[in-house]
Amino acid sequence: MMTVGSYEAKTRLPALLDEVARGGMVTITRYGMLAAVLRPVDEFERMSVDEAIDRLTELGKGKSLGGLTIRELIEEGRRY
Repeated sequence: MMTVGSYEAKTRLPALLDEVARGGMVTITRYGMLAAVLRPVDEFERMSVDEAIDRLTELGKGKSLGGLTIRELIEEGRRY
């Protein structure tokens, strides 16, 4: 397992992703403390687009915008 600092990870991200794609793992530290681990995604963790849409649809059930429209929310966000 390779360990790199956050600055190095930022500047070498494509190379680190290549390493992970080959099956390696990369530990990223920040100020000497563990911040993240890049590891390959196991095949069973991946989902199809249809599965992702289904899960997002389930997540949104029962939630509302409190009577507001998307347009009103966009305009509200532009005021700030």
